[in-house]
Amino acid sequence: MKLQNLCLSLALLAAVPALAQDIYKCADPDGRVTYSNVPTKSCRKLILDPVNLAPSAKPPAATGTRTATPGSFPKVDEQTQKSRDGDRRRILENELAAEQKNAEQAKKELAEQEGIVLPSERMQGGAISGGKVQERIQTYKDKVALHQRNIEAIHREIANLR
Repeated sequence: MKLQNLCLSLALLAAVPALAQDIYKCADPDGRVTYSNVPTKSCRKLILDPVNLAPSAKPPAATGTRTATPGSFPKVDEQTQKSRDGDRRRILENELAAEQKNAEQAKKELAEQEGIVLPSERMQGGAISGGKVQERIQTYKDKVALHQRNIEAIHREIANLR
């Protein structure tokens, strides 16, 4: 029954349009503060700023549109920007070379691990437990995949350069 009363009360509150009402801050003799819309002799009316009920502006969609640069934004001369772009390209190319080297090393380690079978991976009768082998070499596969993703990301960064 209490749940029904609560639901009914909430439904009635939702149906009543929101009206601006005065809010009062009340303090009892013990110093406890409460807020109410009904004034008593121990309450004082709060002066509140008006509430903005207008919907907020939607942020621009991330569709690649650019916003104008403010006039007060510091500017860099063309030669300095070219130098920075060149430095960025060199850094990315060095990172790419290092990542390709790491990927090749990871592939080599994976191939070595795939070529061996540990004694703990053999079952009785000499058969090989494929699940144990896969579990052991999964970290090597993950390392190769990580380096491949890094290489792809660096290629994308290089392609975005001016």
